[in-house]
Amino acid sequence: MKWVVLIVYLWTSAITAQIKDDISVVQFSAKFVTDSEVTLGGFKDVYKQTLYLSENKKIFAKESIKYLPTIIVYQDGEEMLRIESGIDLKLPEGCLQDVQAYVQELLQERF
Repeated sequence: MKWVVLIVYLWTSAITAQIKDDISVVQFSAKFVTDSEVTLGGFKDVYKQTLYLSENKKIFAKESIKYLPTIIVYQDGEEMLRIESGIDLKLPEGCLQDVQAYVQELLQERF
């Protein structure tokens, strides 16, 4: 039993570390709100991921996710930007453009 707990802990830690490396755009969501998700495919030169509550409960708790969906931009492990939906389960209109502009600023600052 101890080995199972250790393996689950290490796996969760590895995922958390991966989503925070360099510049990352992570969408936290749930299967029941897929209509409100945005497509992260337009982001280039950054790590992007959509995590679902049913599969990543510990990460959601660790990142204090209260609203679904939520988009967080990380830079080298530090949360730089958080955009949350409200109780209506919808992200603010135009938020994807705001995230893209912010990511472009972070990329330009690197060079």
